[in-house]
Amino acid sequence: MELIEAGRSERQIAELTGVGRGTVNAWRHGRGTSYHRRVASATADWRPGSVPAYCYLLGIYLGDGHLTVRSRRASLVLYLDADYPAIVDAVAEALNRTFPHVRATHHTRVQGSVAAVQLSDPALPHAFPQHGVGRKHTRPIKLTGWQRELTHGHPRELLRGLIHSDGCRCVNRFKTKLPSGRIAEYEYPRYFFSNLSADIRRIFCEHCELLGIRCTQSNPRNVSISHRKSVALLDEFVGPKT
Repeated sequence: MELIEAGRSERQIAELTGVGRGTVNAWRHGRGTSYHRRVASATADWRPGSVPAYCYLLGIYLGDGHLTVRSRRASLVLYLDADYPAIVDAVAEALNRTFPHVRATHHTRVQGSVAAVQLSDPALPHAFPQHGVGRKHTRPIKLTGWQRELTHGHPRELLRGLIHSDGCRCVNRFKTKLPSGRIAEYEYPRYFFSNLSADIRRIFCEHCELLGIRCTQSNPRNVSISHRKSVALLDEFVGPKT
């Protein structure tokens, strides 16, 4: 800052100090102060701006999130289906409410039908301590004590995020022959949650149990909810994707 006040150019300051020209430019225009304040406050005591928004976002992250950490910079990218614009908008809003001092950006159809919602903030590694090397299903995924305290208080938001990322609501149809010889057709709604990580499936089932939602493991990857009352409970806060 003394060199800036002395009238040195950004190139000169970068050469003298080893600080990148982009950083010097940010400090010159007052953008560096807020960033370094966030770095200083990004500790293990971090808590979200909105707890319900964070619980929803955590569910999205466990299914579709990728967190990159380099030195003091951390970036989160959530890869979503652009064919469901309401979900893309809900995720962007949840990011903005969880990190109220940083603005999320999102780009629809970055590749095929993929939409990317992203945000950079030094607090991200503390917000999502499940990040690590490799795919999520190849390493342990556990909620921390403070995360479980939040999600147990807002299980609906977490389940909504998990289903929006790796679940669906569909209608099961089948035919059966009655004793009279008539072919009867039946249909009923059901939910599926599909994830390769056994730990993430356990997190899903744990929070279903908190709400009295009956779920069953239909195969090594899928959890299904077909009980009428359980489906009705999920319909109250999830419903079909849009």
